[in-house]
Amino acid sequence: MADTPDTVRIDKWLWYARFFKTRSMCAKLISDGRITLNDQKIKKPATTVNIGDRIMFRQGEWQRIVTIVGIGTRRGPASEAQELYEDLSPPKPKRENNPQNPKFEGKGRPTGKQRRALSSFSPKSLD
Repeated sequence: MADTPDTVRIDKWLWYARFFKTRSMCAKLISDGRITLNDQKIKKPATTVNIGDRIMFRQGEWQRIVTIVGIGTRRGPASEAQELYEDLSPPKPKRENNPQNPKFEGKGRPTGKQRRALSSFSPKSLD
């Protein structure tokens, strides 16, 4: 494509590649120094990136490492966004059972049969 630029701002590229919902969120992470471009922390959202650059950042608890293989010109669908980078990240860590988020054990609302069995233990029957 003749109209595809050779470089683009890193905040735009992260937004095009759909790593973050908004450009302002990308810019904030960059300004906070949480994005590494070619093993150097960057602080300016206007930093330009080229094909072949390597970006490292954290997405939740997952460390992402991506290599830029396309620049892009718009924020398109996810299938188009995935063509802009090669993912070198380690596999996403599996979630451990957290005691704050217990698994559903099937102990929801009682059935009619269970309710009738419970009513046979009413305080009136204990007298």
